[in-house]
Amino acid sequence: MSDYITWIRERVGHEKIFLNVAIVVIFDDTGKVLLQKRSQNENLWGFPGGVMELGESAAETALREIWEETGLIVEVDSLLGVYTRYDDEYPNGDKAQPIAIVFQGRIIGGELSIDEKETFDFVFYSLDEVPALFNEQHNDILDDIRNNRIGVYR
Repeated sequence: MSDYITWIRERVGHEKIFLNVAIVVIFDDTGKVLLQKRSQNENLWGFPGGVMELGESAAETALREIWEETGLIVEVDSLLGVYTRYDDEYPNGDKAQPIAIVFQGRIIGGELSIDEKETFDFVFYSLDEVPALFNEQHNDILDDIRNNRIGVYR
């Protein structure tokens, strides 16, 4: 969990907050996309990424989160979109409107590994075989990828 999120939650409890996140869509050499089976729901998948810390840019967050969660070193190639019109409620009762800055990136190093804190598994899926994703925001990202939409803002 983010230090910033811990700090803000100590002040506002479960009240709804803006939650700024950076996500990276990563394809392998065969065109399959990397998905993360998240530990907060072992049956659902999502794109890897995480919460921005104070003082970080979205791109810095993306690179840090990918490294922490996957063991991969990636390079951000482009901005896919910004996704802002969503509401999430987490199992602990925290409410948020996530603001996701979504990049496309490519692997330049590292080795895929499970962090054992936030992740159950990683799998590269073809776009027509993607399993259920954990929220509407990630479903919209997938739809935009499938339809080759970039520069999306929702």
